[in-house]
Amino acid sequence: MKSPLGLLVKGSFRYTTKRLGELVAERKPKKLIAVGDRVSENITRKGINLDVAVVDNRVMRKPIAPVKLEAKKTYNLRNPPGTIADEAWIVMKQAVEEQARAKVLVEGEEDLLTLVAVLSAPEGSMVVYGQPREGIVVVDVTEVTKREIRDIVERMEHRLSKD
Repeated sequence: MKSPLGLLVKGSFRYTTKRLGELVAERKPKKLIAVGDRVSENITRKGINLDVAVVDNRVMRKPIAPVKLEAKKTYNLRNPPGTIADEAWIVMKQAVEEQARAKVLVEGEEDLLTLVAVLSAPEGSMVVYGQPREGIVVVDVTEVTKREIRDIVERMEHRLSKD
């Protein structure tokens, strides 16, 4: 996840959320999903309508106070660092299908859940995550991005099955 999976918007929190607001207004995504505490918090503070927030009460692997984020439903998910738990696929699909804002509270690590979010979201959605010390990454969910992400996940599974 070191290389951006989509459009890297570099800059301050203020600039990146302003630019995201413009992209959302322009593209009108079916669903807007944020992966990460800081990015989820900044999006909601800016007044951008967020459908799903995936958080773990950590920023740069350091504990933080929980993000204040109103959600109709909160899902709890155990996802050990460096993995994608089997349960993640079910939980993310349920969260994306909610008609009101949903929050996925992760015990463990949420970084790789960006991949699950892209594959769970309907085409025409956006997935946003933070790129440490650079800005945010905006992934437009299309048939092509789903294929690319599926490829990454399959390679990860193949590597794990060899261990």
